[in-house]
Amino acid sequence: MDFDTQIDRRNTHSVKWDMMEPIYGVSPDEGISMWVADMDFKPPQCIQHKLDWMMNHGVYGYFGDDRPYKEAIQWWMKTRHNWDVDAASIFTTGGLVNGTALCVDTWTNPGDGVILFTPVYHAFAKVIRGNDREVVEMPLVNNNGRYEMDFDSYDTMVPDNARMIILCSPHNPGGRVWTKAELQGVAAFAKRHSLILVSDEIHHDLVFNAKHIPMSHIDGIEDRLVMMTAASKTFNIAGCHTGNVIIADPDLRRAFGQKMLGLGIGPNSFGLHMVTGAYSEGGAEWLDELLQYLDGNRRIFDAGINAIPGLASMALDSTYLAWVDFSGTGMPMSEFTDRVQSRAKLAVNHGPTFGQGGDNFLRFNFATPRANVISAVERMQAAFADLQ
Repeated sequence: MDFDTQIDRRNTHSVKWDMMEPIYGVSPDEGISMWVADMDFKPPQCIQHKLDWMMNHGVYGYFGDDRPYKEAIQWWMKTRHNWDVDAASIFTTGGLVNGTALCVDTWTNPGDGVILFTPVYHAFAKVIRGNDREVVEMPLVNNNGRYEMDFDSYDTMVPDNARMIILCSPHNPGGRVWTKAELQGVAAFAKRHSLILVSDEIHHDLVFNAKHIPMSHIDGIEDRLVMMTAASKTFNIAGCHTGNVIIADPDLRRAFGQKMLGLGIGPNSFGLHMVTGAYSEGGAEWLDELLQYLDGNRRIFDAGINAIPGLASMALDSTYLAWVDFSGTGMPMSEFTDRVQSRAKLAVNHGPTFGQGGDNFLRFNFATPRANVISAVERMQAAFADLQ
């Protein structure tokens, strides 16, 4: 597979490249885009073949018979994650931000609290607030550059209006793959406080040096568990806006199905065909090579950033999103952010958007050709040369 070829994404309606200057003040002609979580790589040919078939046929009517699509999901989850999925439990949403919003709308009411372990993916809080619910932040513990959970503390922080937890597993932006004991802790916490548990596992295929455990493998929580998965991050097809909400419990399934019916939500045929192509032997082969490439990028990025005094790139188990701590520089956020954007000319995500605990961090996306990663490291070292 060729991941080194530079693909010019400028002026292609790419949010990652065409919005970097309006949002971050970094010109796409001079800078490198390392913010929003999509990759600068073409998806595997097994996906393109599906689109080619659609275009060659030339008729884009309503999609019917989703059995091959669901069978592809079942095969993938069983083969890659040892997870047996009932086809009847699979709902298709317009991506997982949409899936999150539907979960919030289904099982909570305006004014209810939804718990997040922060810092965490910023869209969760936007969706919660957009639905007039309360974001309840429970800070992760940064234990020597590794996020951990403190349930003794969290038990004292649960408000009376809390109805739901949204878990990011693997964790974005910290890259943690939670252990079985940690997932059991989350499940027990949800049961103690009678909370619906929504587990967003969109990064579950992008794991380097750990073993992802689906929350569905944890015993005793089926009656409150909602799983969310997607091929979008794995295969760089976020633009198809297709995600899966997978619900084993019959009562929860009925409630979610009724909500989708009431809102008139259904999938688009392009997304269904793309996911069917992705979840295949060809997709698996492509992913295995992608993971090796991303791991090489990760090692280069971490080594270069950690060589700069005062900077620390959190060790990743998963994702292609480096979470860099600038607190050791002693600089205010305005200064280190300006150096990254104005001097290094890198467009990156700002830590505070991820909630409590993100103030001294920036998030860097290294899912880009290796030459860009090497250049980004060199630019960072130059921008902070006075510290070396």
